[in-house]
Amino acid sequence: MLKILLQKRYMYFQKKQAIGKSNFLIKLLIKISLIVFLFFTILILLDQLNFPSPNKKIQKIIPNANLKIVK
Repeated sequence: MLKILLQKRYMYFQKKQAIGKSNFLIKLLIKISLIVFLFFTILILLDQLNFPSPNKKIQKIIPNANLKIVK
């Protein structure tokens, strides 16, 4: 009798209503890994860009009258 009841229980479709913690953690880890991957990809792409640098050296002469000695 018990065997028949167990078979009937497993024969019917049972919808899982609650999302388990493991599913939540897996989804969260996937999202975080995608964000980290995108961040590093953007850093690598920005590193490969060559921004123009100034051709002329910038040099400013500071007179000695403006310097103060701090002890």
